[in-house]
Amino acid sequence: MPDLSLLLPMVALLAVIGAFAGVIAGLLGVGGGIILVPAFFYSFTYLGFGGPQLMQVCLATSLATIIVTSIRTVMSHNKKGAVDWAILRGWAPYIAAGSVVGVMTASSLKSATLQIIFGVVGFCVGLYLALGKSHWRLGAEMPKGPRRLVAAPIVGFLSVLMGIGGGSFGVPLMTLYSVPIHRAVATAAGFGVTIAVPSVLGFLFVSITDAPPFTVGAVNLPAFGLIVAMTLITAPLGVRLAHAMDPKPLKRVFAIFITLVALNMLRKVFGW
Repeated sequence: MPDLSLLLPMVALLAVIGAFAGVIAGLLGVGGGIILVPAFFYSFTYLGFGGPQLMQVCLATSLATIIVTSIRTVMSHNKKGAVDWAILRGWAPYIAAGSVVGVMTASSLKSATLQIIFGVVGFCVGLYLALGKSHWRLGAEMPKGPRRLVAAPIVGFLSVLMGIGGGSFGVPLMTLYSVPIHRAVATAAGFGVTIAVPSVLGFLFVSITDAPPFTVGAVNLPAFGLIVAMTLITAPLGVRLAHAMDPKPLKRVFAIFITLVALNMLRKVFGW
């Protein structure tokens, strides 16, 4: 067990991170996981847990928190009539299928490989947040038929490999297909539930070596409980801010932050 003099500061740090992740999940719809995964990784590494499957623990624990956060966020947005249930019902089964494949893939990869995936995809997300234009469009409505059959599982698959909800991929996708930004943010929170529930159920049966204390399958229970407690408090605040302000300036700052986090993850993998 870690010494309390080391553990207590990390608990305080995770509490702050959880509060920030909740606000960001509600405000920008990018999902708290893109903050939580690197935060968990650096925290567990600092505590001395750096096994070959550490990233699986980070992904699974992040996704477990997203179940609770996304449900709370969807409920808050739904009270404002912002959730597009037609899109959510049409895409959910295919996103869930992609999530299951994502769990099977993630459980067989080494931590370093998952770090590379997180770094590369996180860098791309950061670039899109920074450089993407609100007027960019791929179509007038969300894809259906064969195009949805391809796109929706990819959203679920990549989200699990990143340990994130559906916001980082779902919000850009919906806005590119002419869904208003507030409706896209609200609906993407529902994507998060669809991604997180089947993936966490799968991660509970993954065997992890050298896991942090109180880890069940790949889910670390203390980190899960602490982050959920903070995000339950702060996610509704993010939702209120999303409906009360223009998030564009903050999104640019957040894009720089995510890009730097992703590059730092790649730096650690390659020993630069």
